[in-house]
Amino acid sequence: MAAIGSDHERTLASSPVRPPPVLPHAVEFARVAARTAARVSVDRTWPALTFETMGTMVSLRLADSDAHTVGESARVEAAELVKAMFRRWDERFSLYRDDSELSRIARGDIRLTDSSASVRDAYALALTWRDRSNGVFTPHRADGVIDLSGVVKALAIAEAGAALTSQGLLNWSINAGGDVLVSGELEGRFEAWESGGAMSTGHRMAAPAVVTEHPEWVVAIVNPADRGDVLASVPLRHPLRAVATSGSAERGEHIWTALNGELSPFRQVSVFAADIVTADVLATAIVAGGEATLNEMTARFAIDVLAVLRDGQLLATPGLRRAE
Repeated sequence: MAAIGSDHERTLASSPVRPPPVLPHAVEFARVAARTAARVSVDRTWPALTFETMGTMVSLRLADSDAHTVGESARVEAAELVKAMFRRWDERFSLYRDDSELSRIARGDIRLTDSSASVRDAYALALTWRDRSNGVFTPHRADGVIDLSGVVKALAIAEAGAALTSQGLLNWSINAGGDVLVSGELEGRFEAWESGGAMSTGHRMAAPAVVTEHPEWVVAIVNPADRGDVLASVPLRHPLRAVATSGSAERGEHIWTALNGELSPFRQVSVFAADIVTADVLATAIVAGGEATLNEMTARFAIDVLAVLRDGQLLATPGLRRAE
């Protein structure tokens, strides 16, 4: 990840500027300045509580107000609650586990109609998003196997967030492999960027580079061409409190595209939305569907998007044009 300490700003090295594509809903061609992360002084540091699951790292952080209110033991209990929820989703839906319910369905040991309600509900949700994306997002692999990884991690994040809120914790962030959902305000000062371990997607959770009168949760979008660079730091303000990233920078060309066998024009797509499921699904759909899907999804949904083209150029919705 980034070496922390520099506060200079530079212009992205890129190929010559090409004419901007015609994009509806005021999606604009943007050359966005990159920033390296800057350290901030520390008043009260409440370290993130992290654990491994679903092949990635999950990081839970409580803001100062909640951390002081509940105390250390309750804070650890909150982390265990979140950990248990992710473990349950992984045990049921992972195709890398032979004993998972989805693996048993793939082998033909059980029928989908005989599976648990949670599996059938997740599959129904994925089918809904298939329809909403005109078939670009799909819960089926090319070999016909049902693969719900496009919604499962987001569902786990959403459930964990709801559980924290039900426990009276109102100011928190959950960072699952770079897909982030936040609640409330930061109300504290943390040191520099939180990497949260190895990330399979394209951004990191961050504390503000500058502490303001009303601190906010901020995410740093990482440059897919150089994982030590940050393309933009973006506050997660109401109503867009979630962000998810898809692309080929970390895992190669793992997303099936609806582009007649061609590669996606996007190397990385980050979607900011009001909920983490919408953010996660649409990030995948835009990578899979290319610029036509980007146009349609930004016209139909209340989202912001930062997309990195294969030549390094960026596309950004107007809400992100002021991101630093």
